[in-house]
Amino acid sequence: MQKRKLGNGGLEVSALGLGCMGLSFGYGPATDRRQAIELIRSAVDDGVTFFDTAEIYGPFINEELLGEALAPVRDRVVIATKFGFELPQPDGKQVLNSRPEHIRQAVEGSLRRLRVESIDLLYQHRVDPAVPIEEVAGTVKQLIQEGKVKHFGLSEAGAQTLRRAHAVQPVTALQSEYSLWWREPEREILPTLAELGIGFVPFSPLGKGFLTGAINENTAFDSSDFRNQVPRFSAEARRANQALVAVLGQIAEQKGVTPAQISLAWLLAQQPWIVPIPGTTKRHRLEENLGAAEIALTAGELADIGVALAAIEVQGDRYPAHLQQNVGR
Repeated sequence: MQKRKLGNGGLEVSALGLGCMGLSFGYGPATDRRQAIELIRSAVDDGVTFFDTAEIYGPFINEELLGEALAPVRDRVVIATKFGFELPQPDGKQVLNSRPEHIRQAVEGSLRRLRVESIDLLYQHRVDPAVPIEEVAGTVKQLIQEGKVKHFGLSEAGAQTLRRAHAVQPVTALQSEYSLWWREPEREILPTLAELGIGFVPFSPLGKGFLTGAINENTAFDSSDFRNQVPRFSAEARRANQALVAVLGQIAEQKGVTPAQISLAWLLAQQPWIVPIPGTTKRHRLEENLGAAEIALTAGELADIGVALAAIEVQGDRYPAHLQQNVGR
């Protein structure tokens, strides 16, 4: 597995990481714990060194899972986690909390559950408008000085927030959604990251599974699956968005690879400091995804993909309104 560097602080990780949320939370029932541990350790064996979790995933159980799975290989991996929500969630609602004392409390819990002495990459999960970002960055800076955190990251933050935070404590990475069906970061975020020397970690690089071609308008999700709330996953939107999957399928067939691999290879080709974190619960999908790191798209192929997809307008918002208000701040 090739390596890439996130930011200017020297954090080196595998070109593809593993997003671990779906093993415990978000996409239906949690994966059997033993199977999940085997998948994570298989990823390590296959060269993955970058693993992503958060205290809210479960909550807490995803961090505990990674703590157990990665304990034997701690010196070979980079673990990223996140703070920023009240937990447990009051009345099941997402309530933001990035007050300094809450950040410290969250970090102590994450250190314990992950079985580590220092968190490699600590993200603010969502920007909290009630707490100045300078105060958040200053708190993480103190935690770095204390040896409890190594690198600072933000998730779903806007360009100006990035600049303000970076002025207090250098930001190593921004994590946000980016894929062939969500290209909004290209407008302002990517140029800002390039200017400041900040890495980019795209989550949902396969469009929450849609870009694999395995989902259509007739797909039924588990009642606990987050996608039931997402406008882009309504039956009508899925029907309309099949045009994108069809084009990806044609391009993949010409290249002799899969639509998922084309989607990930396209992301990797955008910048050398982009590290996607596709998630999966299945070993064969893990191997398929990691195979994308070996696929080199030529300038001509990238141009052809751009032309083919330019005529397709993806239907549906990526978040329901109550969650959309927490991104891009």
